[in-house]
This record gives sequence, structure tokens and C-alpha cells, in this order.
Amino acid sequence: MIDNNIVPKEKNYPSEIFRWLLLVFVSLAMFGNYYVYDSISPLADLLSKQLSFSDADIGLLNAIYSFPNIIMVLVGGIIIDRLGTKISTFIFAFLCMAGAIITVSSSSLTIMAIGRLVFGLGAESLIVAVTTVIGRWFKGKQLSFAFGLNLTIARLGSFAALNSPTWAKGLYTDWHLPLLISVAAGVISVVAVIIYWLMESYAEKNFILAEVPKQDEFIIKELFSFSKSFWFVVLLCVTFYSAIFPFQTFAVKFFMETHNVTREFGGFLSSLLTLSAMVLTPLFGLLSDYIGKRSLLMMIGSVILIPVYLLMTYTNISLFIPMALMGLSFSLVPAVMWPTVTLLVPANKLGTAYGLMTMIQNIGLFAFNYVIGMVNDATNGYAAGMWIFSSLGFFGLFFAYLLKLSAANDSSNLDKGIIG
Repeated sequence: MIDNNIVPKEKNYPSEIFRWLLLVFVSLAMFGNYYVYDSISPLADLLSKQLSFSDADIGLLNAIYSFPNIIMVLVGGIIIDRLGTKISTFIFAFLCMAGAIITVSSSSLTIMAIGRLVFGLGAESLIVAVTTVIGRWFKGKQLSFAFGLNLTIARLGSFAALNSPTWAKGLYTDWHLPLLISVAAGVISVVAVIIYWLMESYAEKNFILAEVPKQDEFIIKELFSFSKSFWFVVLLCVTFYSAIFPFQTFAVKFFMETHNVTREFGGFLSSLLTLSAMVLTPLFGLLSDYIGKRSLLMMIGSVILIPVYLLMTYTNISLFIPMALMGLSFSLVPAVMWPTVTLLVPANKLGTAYGLMTMIQNIGLFAFNYVIGMVNDATNGYAAGMWIFSSLGFFGLFFAYLLKLSAANDSSNLDKGIIG
């Protein structure tokens, strides 16, 4: 017998605690992702000594991560839209964990490279999926803070990996032991995503939720409609990141072999880039919003980068100075560069624009990680590679200058800020 007087329970909005707790778990998934990526750099010398890997081999392990992301930036959003955030985040986190497991399972370069390839398949798409989750759960004034907190927790994964020679010093006697920590980081990612899945499933039944944001589509024909200013930003993006991340691949090994520092100190020096970005990037973002002058700020960031590598190669100056300068550049340029795209591209084409930037960025990272390793091997040293990095800084300055000239002739308001 049905009681017609029963009134369905009225749904409420999720509590603040529930939403922020959910953010912590999806951010922990990113923490594991970032840890696995940066787990290779502190190991470079052990891979060289114990497995007889060349620098080209070591570069390949990070280069091959970027290879699938040349394509995944085009299809990752479609997968998220088709399968939903719960299933897609689980799939991508599982690929990250599986990649870490495959990497540590064999001393064969081929098997390890396959592991890094599988990891790359999931890692960048996991970032897109988590961004989509945050866009659903946070709106308005809380959105920027939620993204900032997410990125801070994620970057702590990089900071932890680069400093693992200090807090896990006893494991750095054999190449595979530190990589077991990266497997644990992958497990943390998967567990965190499962908890998020359970929380969102509960919320969908009991709370009023916003619609899941749709991913912007990558539309090939729109590539020909972008302005010269946008293309200069793309070229700055690929040259700038190609001077930063491939350097980090070999940084700890370089510090140890060239400056006779310990692995612990080398890892700490490399992690200063992450630490500075966590602190300074939001501040530089506010600065550019306030004063404008975005092309000039990107020129300054590129200029700062040019002498850094040569200081480390040809002088005995304290390594804190060039790494502090690199950290300043690494915080300034991205803080200004990525938001600049919204001033150069119509809102309905942002998906294509950001997808294109990310795709070309990954082409650069794939190429330069491997090329720098080959150059190090061919010259039996680091100087030639450091000149390449320095040259990339110069090209970044060149493209930022061309952007400044181009922006002066269009209506993008690129260099205008709150104070004019």
C-alpha cells in the first residue's frame, strides 16, 4: 500500500566542509601524479652508474612522458565529457599508478620507457579531469582560491620527490628503491580518486549540484584564425618550458658531477623552482592584472633566464643565486603568459587555443629532453647543453619582444591593467 502523503526529502546544497574535503582528495590525486613525474631526476646518477644508462636514455624517460600528450590534449576532454569525471579520473589515475609500477618492474630501458609512456597517457588528462571537477564544485570568488590550493598540494608532490634524497636517504643505494615510493604515490592517487568517486556519488543522491562543465573542443580549422600575437605567445611557451623542465631532468646529476654537491643538496636546489612558483606565481599574477605591461613582464622573465645556465657552468658563484633567478623567471613568465591567451583569443576558441599551446609545449619537451641528453653524451659534459638552454632563453626574449610589437598594433588590451 502506497502512502500518498510521503513527501520526498528536499535536497540541500553540500556543506562547505564537504566541498573543501572533496577538493583535498582530488588534489591528493594530483600530488601523486606530480611525485611520479619528478621521481626520475634525483635518480639520474644511479641509473647511469648501476644500469649504465646514457644521458640520452635518462632524457628519454622524461621525453616519452610528453609524447602521448601531444595527442591526449586533443582527446582527453572528449573522454571526460563522454565518461564523466568519476570514471575518467579513475582511469587516468590508474594509468599513472600502472605506469609507475611498470617503470620499477624492470631494469630494461625499453620496459621503463613503456612505463613512463603509460604514465604520460594518464597524467596530463588527470590534470584536465581534476580541473573539471573543481569547476563543478567551486564558483565565483572561491574558484581562484580552490585552483590555487589544488596547485599548491600538487606541487608539494614535486617538492617531495626532488627532496626525497633527504627524507628517504637510506633508499638511494639502489635505483629501484626510490621508484617504489613513486608507486606508493601512484597508489595514493588512485585511493584519493576512489574516495572522490564515493563522495561525488553520495552528493549526487543527496545534494543539489551544478552541472559538470563541458570541455572546450579542439577545432582544427580555428588554427588559421588566431592572431600573430597568439602565435608569439605559443612560441614563447615552447621555448621557455623547454629551457626549464629538460634542465630539471638532469639538474641533480649536473649539480653532483659539476659542483660536487650531495644528492640531497642537489635535489633541494632543483626543488627551489617548485617552491618559488608556489609562493610567487600568484603574486606576479596580481601584479600583471594591476599594472598590465604583460609583454614587458614576459621579456623581463626571459632576460632573467638567459645568464642562469652560464653562471652555473662557468663560475663558482653560489648555486643559490642562479637557482633563485631561475625560480623568479619560472614564477613570472607562466603567471603572465597563460592568462594572456584570454586577451588574445575569443572565449569560444579558448579550448582550441590552450589545447594547441599544450600540444606544442609537449612537442618541445619531448624533443629537448632527448636532445639535451644526446648532446651531453656526445660532448661528455654539460656545457653545450647549457648553451642550448641559454639560447632558448634568448629566443623567449625575442618572441616576447615580437609580442610587444604586435600587441601595440591590435585591440587586445594586452598591456593594459587596472591602473591603465
